[in-house]
Amino acid sequence: MAGGWALLPIVVCSLLALAIVLERFWALRRAAVLPPGLGAEVREWARSAKLDAAHLEALEKGSPLGELLAAALAVRDRPRELIKERIEDTGRHVVHRMERYLNTLGTIALIGPLLGLLGTVVGLIRMFLSVMAGGIGDPTRMAGGIGEALICTAFGLVVSIPAYVLHRYFRSKVGGYVVQMEKEATALLDDLSAPRAAAPRRRHASDAATAQAD
Repeated sequence: MAGGWALLPIVVCSLLALAIVLERFWALRRAAVLPPGLGAEVREWARSAKLDAAHLEALEKGSPLGELLAAALAVRDRPRELIKERIEDTGRHVVHRMERYLNTLGTIALIGPLLGLLGTVVGLIRMFLSVMAGGIGDPTRMAGGIGEALICTAFGLVVSIPAYVLHRYFRSKVGGYVVQMEKEATALLDDLSAPRAAAPRRRHASDAATAQAD
């Protein structure tokens, strides 16, 4: 209450930022995004041809990495370029979901000091109006206006600084996950493309043997 009405939007932003931070910490756990050993397991499935609709559905719903690998496996019989395009398209959607709410968190980090500045200006205006109405002989009114200004400024910074730091942290975390997911997707793509590359070589060797026999 000492901060005045201008403190209310800062409190709302702080609660919203807290909710986003807790949700993102839970959603961006490494085990939830990059389950240990999943890439090697999926490549083994692809080599042994142990793939069916149930496997792909469970893989897609299990984690962001699983969704990316399932997208590649769904078109595993297509040429390498088409598989790569499917991985890239799916990857954009996966990254977008991993970055969910981060723009909102960044906005809170940006507007926190501005809301504090607004409270500061409102507090100073109240102080000057009190001086105009009662003169400088009433220090209580002046102290109230100054206190309101300082409280809003402090709360705005208290909200915006952690929000900015955590926004950068989550962005960096998502970027690291994307690099690991690209490595796993590339390894799977190479495995899926290897049989197609070997088949033409076998055909060429067979043609050469036939020509020598002739």
